[in-house]
Amino acid sequence: MTGVCPNQQLEAMIARGEITATPDVLPAQIQPASLDLRLGTVAYRVRASFLSGEGRTVADRLAEFEMHRIDITDGAVLEKGCVYLVPLMESLVLPKNTSAAANAKSSTGRLDLLTRTITDGGTEFDRVPAGYTGPLYAEICPRSFSVLVRPGMRLNQIRFRQGQAVLTDAELTALHADSPLVDGPAVIQDGLGFSVDLQLPDTDLVGYRAKPHTGVIDLDRIGEYDPQEYWEEVRTKDARIILDPGAFYILVSREAVHIPPMYAAEMAPYLAMVGEFRVHYAGFFDPGFGHAAAGGAGSRGVLEVRCHEAPFVLEHGQVVGRLVYERMTEMPTQLYGAGIASNYQGQGLKLSKHFKAVDG
Repeated sequence: MTGVCPNQQLEAMIARGEITATPDVLPAQIQPASLDLRLGTVAYRVRASFLSGEGRTVADRLAEFEMHRIDITDGAVLEKGCVYLVPLMESLVLPKNTSAAANAKSSTGRLDLLTRTITDGGTEFDRVPAGYTGPLYAEICPRSFSVLVRPGMRLNQIRFRQGQAVLTDAELTALHADSPLVDGPAVIQDGLGFSVDLQLPDTDLVGYRAKPHTGVIDLDRIGEYDPQEYWEEVRTKDARIILDPGAFYILVSREAVHIPPMYAAEMAPYLAMVGEFRVHYAGFFDPGFGHAAAGGAGSRGVLEVRCHEAPFVLEHGQVVGRLVYERMTEMPTQLYGAGIASNYQGQGLKLSKHFKAVDG
């Protein structure tokens, strides 16, 4: 079989000891096409982000870069602008035909909480080679808000693959013809392009910009924070905005996206030549996202945008990213939004689940 492993295959991998954890993996961690990863009990404040490198372990490199360690058993604050390394509760004993990729969860990305997975011998972030045996670590860098974390929190997730699962543009075009992937023309080139919506109906509110000086966010507190204390509204009457260097924005895609049940997708940044910005980082779309049978009729993609060196004019309909679709090895027995706690099915412009709902 070739493709992304669905939830029932993840359960089988756990049963065979290919995915291990202390304490054991919880059923709630298993998603339609990925496994949520949990923070362990200690966070290491490090001088800089790093990769272990070929032939070296994370523990080896930690001895070089550690500044101090923090027991997070009873909760601890990870401060904005600092870099931390947290051993995860899960580890892997992968077969030689199975590789993995990790990514931040949606709520993590919407808080501008840069979270990447690293491994022993790793030469890339968020990539686990086929046959890997060893521990997993989360590198965490809060960029807009300081956050309170505890053991067991799930900030990132991992997706397992067997062989090459990515659809070619020709295959993606055929899939769109059979089961429309967006609610309009499909821009297909190295994946499915998506654009930014700066003309939302009945409002001039088009997004949010993170405020520079805010309080701590406890990641266990859902729907409790006042958005006005953490975000500035971004409004426009001429369908364009100017992105400020270093600022972080929450915007929304113009397209309503659909992920059919036998497929998964990953958001990839668009080519750097389109502008001085990057669309984030929290990129897994599960089978059933925006799928009518799973409670959706196409769902907008929330865009987590950071501007880089120069101010940049972003205009309505500008292509800002792409979705790379992959086939599943088999139909998942659970779909996104169908009987599971899927926070963002049918979403539009939406902050993370930690904030109270706001009206445009």
